[in-house]
Amino acid sequence: MIKIIKYNHRSGHNKLINFLDQRRNSNNSDVDLVNKIINDVKKNKLKALKKYEYKYSKNKEIILSKKRINNSIKCLDKNVKKAIDYAYERISKFHRLQARNLKKIKLVDKYKNKLEYKTIPIDSVGVYVPGNLPSTLLMNCIPAKIAGVKRIVLATPKINNKLNPAVLYAAKKLGIKEIFSMGGAQAIASLAFVQKVNKVVGPGNRYVAEAKRQLSGKILGTETMFAGASEICVLADKNSDLSQVATSLVSQAEHDPDSQCILVTKDKNLIKRALIEVKQILSDLPRKIIATKSLRKNGLFVLVQNNKQIIEAINEIAPEHLELNVKNFKKYENQIKNAGSICNGPNTPMSASDYTVGTNHVLPTSGSSKFSSGLNLNEFTKKISIVTLSKLGVEKIGNPAITLSEFEQLHGHTQSIKSRIRRN
Repeated sequence: MIKIIKYNHRSGHNKLINFLDQRRNSNNSDVDLVNKIINDVKKNKLKALKKYEYKYSKNKEIILSKKRINNSIKCLDKNVKKAIDYAYERISKFHRLQARNLKKIKLVDKYKNKLEYKTIPIDSVGVYVPGNLPSTLLMNCIPAKIAGVKRIVLATPKINNKLNPAVLYAAKKLGIKEIFSMGGAQAIASLAFVQKVNKVVGPGNRYVAEAKRQLSGKILGTETMFAGASEICVLADKNSDLSQVATSLVSQAEHDPDSQCILVTKDKNLIKRALIEVKQILSDLPRKIIATKSLRKNGLFVLVQNNKQIIEAINEIAPEHLELNVKNFKKYENQIKNAGSICNGPNTPMSASDYTVGTNHVLPTSGSSKFSSGLNLNEFTKKISIVTLSKLGVEKIGNPAITLSEFEQLHGHTQSIKSRIRRN
């Protein structure tokens, strides 16, 4: 059911890259379909949105009234409310620490030239939340609120044509006023062309990810990462608890058929045992069909020979989530350059970080941890440079600037600088 790669010299590395690329390469049919939906919503706005919502989910209720939201929340179990409140406090506490890095930077040189760099929040943000994940709403919106975003618009699809009261409770707790029941590529297009937000964040399936990709940098901003279907990579050895290893792999497989679960180990026997254990867990799993599809399509066990190959393989995989389920995890952690999050040791299940640890679970997928970070306050702010030159200052820095502008044959630049200088 799960593919196994023996990591022997360079051939093993090439096999790993080829396997990862099969999932990461865009599906042309997805690209074309999403492009069609985007253009339709752009042209026909709410009419097109309603058409696709009914076509793909039989949803006729897009704009939710305050009364509808409150009635749904009344059905929510008190223990779930308490869990959301607990997660809210921990996530808020951790992310408030990041606000220290948003202070204004200022430099005044000896000529009294003043250079500044100020951070300001984005005006409006659309947050996409898969219909059954209140934790994802907390992870996206708490940093946005702390960063100072004034307008947050929520897009969340129904599950089996039903609203999720936990998502709505979390939204109410966060003070979100604009809530829309919509999903898929049409939701992203609507956030861009109907609600007209400046940026969209939040993970989703391949259609959501493709819509964000097509619109990014054109109509709106999106996360610097690629937030697609979930991923986990587990490093384990002969001393690792088999149940911990297998349950961690299945925990991500149950998200989506496009999710990816990878085990890296030097222990050949562990691979045999893990295959049996995973099958056993799947037999009683409510989301067995989804998890089985994910593991058959994207599951992988990598048998390596040494520690060097462990580091090389993990950095190539660049997983969203990495569990170092080994006692000597520090030995590996310090050499890992590419991962969205790292969970150290046998006492740190990645699944806990999805909810109540406090770190953010919206993380880079499909190898994008090679160049980007997980969701943080910086995603909800922008930087503006401010320059104020003195009379003496423009002369001192102007002449070297003229030298460079003339070298680049940009003579208009030269004239503009000279117009500010008294003595040329």
